[in-house]
Amino acid sequence: MKASLSIVPLAIFLSVELAFSAQADPGWQTDYKKAQEEAKTNKKLLLVDFTGSDWCGYCIRLNREILSKSQFKDYASKNLVLLEVDFPRAKQQSTTLKEQNQRLAEEYQIEGFPTIVVLNGDGRKVWRYDGYFPDGPDAFIAALEKLRKG
Repeated sequence: MKASLSIVPLAIFLSVELAFSAQADPGWQTDYKKAQEEAKTNKKLLLVDFTGSDWCGYCIRLNREILSKSQFKDYASKNLVLLEVDFPRAKQQSTTLKEQNQRLAEEYQIEGFPTIVVLNGDGRKVWRYDGYFPDGPDAFIAALEKLRKG
């Protein structure tokens, strides 16, 4: 009995940690309209990451190997507005966020995860990449920089 009681605090701790680790990185927004307005106002590109953040292996890998790297974060802070459009299995989302994400997935005809869509300040799609980007953060940044410079 004593051993099972010590497991309860551990289970609670792990649940809380999982919930926080599954949330979007602070640099990422989840409100499309706000993100689009910020991109337009600041003359930046809007990078939209369609992801299954808590279950999609390639999404987790893309985040770990590119999107969470310091060189990408540095580049993004100066040149991009970041929007996460997430379709999690365990993480809780509001009904409004689920509806917004579903509308965006339909609008951009998302058929799998991860999918990256880049929009200009007017909301026009300028680039799309379906699947895992295997070439690392430098190549990813180089592709984005070509878009930014036109």
